[in-house]
Amino acid sequence: MTTLAFSASDAAYVALAVFLLATGLTLAYAFIRLGGTLGRLSALIRGTQDEILPVINKVGGSLDRVNTQLDKVDVMTDSAVDAVDSADTAVRAVSFAIQRPVTKVSGLAAGVTHGFADFRVHRDFRGAVAAAKAAARRREEELAEELREAGRTV
Repeated sequence: MTTLAFSASDAAYVALAVFLLATGLTLAYAFIRLGGTLGRLSALIRGTQDEILPVINKVGGSLDRVNTQLDKVDVMTDSAVDAVDSADTAVRAVSFAIQRPVTKVSGLAAGVTHGFADFRVHRDFRGAVAAAKAAARRREEELAEELREAGRTV
């Protein structure tokens, strides 16, 4: 009869085998759980892709419509700028056409007033005419300067 001999090295091998078996089972369990998690992650990505692509298409369409409307607004603002430029040109033309006669009439009124006043005081017709011309010239220059300053502030 043979006796079974069980030594310390045999016990170490048995302990190592049990340890490796437990480690393998633990790793197998972890890999199975990891596989399930990766499967759910893959399904989530697929679902997100299925949901996001239509949204992206709708956003692209909305952006196209917004760009079309912005192009229309651009045309409207260009038209408004052209209208304002036309109005400005018309106002400047009318202003220029009226400015000269108004200046002359204002100078004439100032000259007549100063001429009569000078004639009443000095009883000299030539002196009154000279005073009237000087007053008319001064009034025309003052009015021209006032119009230039008004044009700068506008």
